[in-house]
Amino acid sequence: MARNDTLTISAARQNLRQLSIIRNIALGGQLLALLFFSQIQDIGLPVITLSVVLAFYGIVIAATWWRTFQSPTITELEFFCHLLIDILFFTALLYFSGGASNPFVSYYLVPISIAATTLPLRYTWSIALLSLGAYSWLLVNYLPIPALSPAQEQGHHHGSSNNLHILGMWCNFVVSALLITYFVTRMASTLKQQEIKLAQQREDQLRDEQVIGIGTLAAGTAHELGTPLNTMKILVDEMKDEKPELEADLSILQQQLEQCRTTLKQLVLTAETSTDGLEIKPIREYFNKLLERWQVIHPKIQAVIAYADNLPEYETRFHPTIAQALMNLLNNAADASPRQVDVTLFWDANVVELNIRDYGKGITAKQQESLGKPFYSEKTDGMGLGLFLTQASINRYGGEVTIRPAAGKGTLTRVTLPLAYESTSRG
Repeated sequence: MARNDTLTISAARQNLRQLSIIRNIALGGQLLALLFFSQIQDIGLPVITLSVVLAFYGIVIAATWWRTFQSPTITELEFFCHLLIDILFFTALLYFSGGASNPFVSYYLVPISIAATTLPLRYTWSIALLSLGAYSWLLVNYLPIPALSPAQEQGHHHGSSNNLHILGMWCNFVVSALLITYFVTRMASTLKQQEIKLAQQREDQLRDEQVIGIGTLAAGTAHELGTPLNTMKILVDEMKDEKPELEADLSILQQQLEQCRTTLKQLVLTAETSTDGLEIKPIREYFNKLLERWQVIHPKIQAVIAYADNLPEYETRFHPTIAQALMNLLNNAADASPRQVDVTLFWDANVVELNIRDYGKGITAKQQESLGKPFYSEKTDGMGLGLFLTQASINRYGGEVTIRPAAGKGTLTRVTLPLAYESTSRG
């Protein structure tokens, strides 16, 4: 999400720079036209007034270009205001150069087109209606230029046809403005959605490539760890016989070693398991076993586990990577809050929601932005892969992980997992 916001901010700044370039081209054309129709073929334009208007417009263009290099965020409202300024200046120019009879009156379509491709629909319609209002106002309010009004130059017998021509231009403008506003905004919205999807697909592909690389490394590591784990198990068994006074501690150590061996076996099993071959289990039984395994790993923690009332008895199947992902989140909570962790569960026919509440020191806004990135960890002995793999696994099967500061103290981790894709009811 943060990356999409950054791209939006960058696009707004680039759009304002492009608008500045368009303004420069328009200003250059207007200056050339003013020079031609005042010095080469004089048609009676108020040169001084138009020069003042163009000078102010040049100052606005320079200020806009300077603004694009400043740090404050360029918002959609600010960009909308820039287009309003263009409409205002263009209306002033047309007022002093023949009004709606000026052949360049169709330039009003430019800000409409820009708004249609860069701004939300409400702003685009506002620009279109304001442009239409300005055009309509210029039909009756303007400084007449005889050279641009043939009816005044040749006699009133052509006035009716000339008015029809101007009204026809106005109708053409209305149709063009409506078509641009409606269809171009829809096409621009479609293109933006496609760009967002493509960016998300690229991120997913990169994440999958990272996961595959880590998975290959994990498989080799699992093979290498098998021998030392077996050696440690043999030594612990021997120490239990030789030192009965350490039996309690050695039993805990034995459980931890057994858990390591189970995890390694599941790692191999996960790589060979397809979704179709997964066992269907009741949801409550699945989470009961998962939480029992977690409590074995953390025997000294006070786990407050609560199921919502009146939960339906549904069955479903989860890929083994989901259990590993949930275990990682639970272990993170236990590491942050060794004394107490609260776990609440809720589900319906569509989704399972798991909330994990710890009472540790919590997370800052900066840490929240970096969570889930590979090789980022706040733990001194962490590798920075646990949460990255957790989110990758849960997202892969349509779930979502959100981590935020809890009320008062600690961290609240919320996991949602869809059931619709493989759930069945027990009636």
